[in-house]
Amino acid sequence: MELLNTLHIVSGVFIVGPMAILPMTAMRSMRAGEAGQVASLAKSTNLFTLLSLIVVFLGFGAVGFRDNDSLASTWIWLSIVLYAVALVLSLFLVVPAMKSVSELLAEQSASGTRVAGAKVAGYSRVAMGSGIVSLLLVVVVVLMVVKPV
Repeated sequence: MELLNTLHIVSGVFIVGPMAILPMTAMRSMRAGEAGQVASLAKSTNLFTLLSLIVVFLGFGAVGFRDNDSLASTWIWLSIVLYAVALVLSLFLVVPAMKSVSELLAEQSASGTRVAGAKVAGYSRVAMGSGIVSLLLVVVVVLMVVKPV
């Protein structure tokens, strides 16, 4: 049981952490007009988002060995719902927006029409979506620490 808890926490730090942080790094690259970097960060964000399912499965395993908590506990099912919303937002809003921005930046770079430092179309979707994803993930962590009834 302690092993599953440890693996759940460690994988959360090293998988979910980048899932939340990489889009913010991409926004810096968007402002700098670095199309290749944005495309690479979109792929990485997609990968870490999919890998975050490992954290969920380890969490299910950890809950399965507990005597006092079950999937019927409010904090557990609420964490699952909030995580699912974060997963969907990341996969279907943030990552596609990052990909479209990288394509737009590549086109602008090829045509020489890029205005340095200007925000590109899609920047706000990445900012809004990744901000909501990060907030949801923070709420999940708080629920796991506080464990309200």
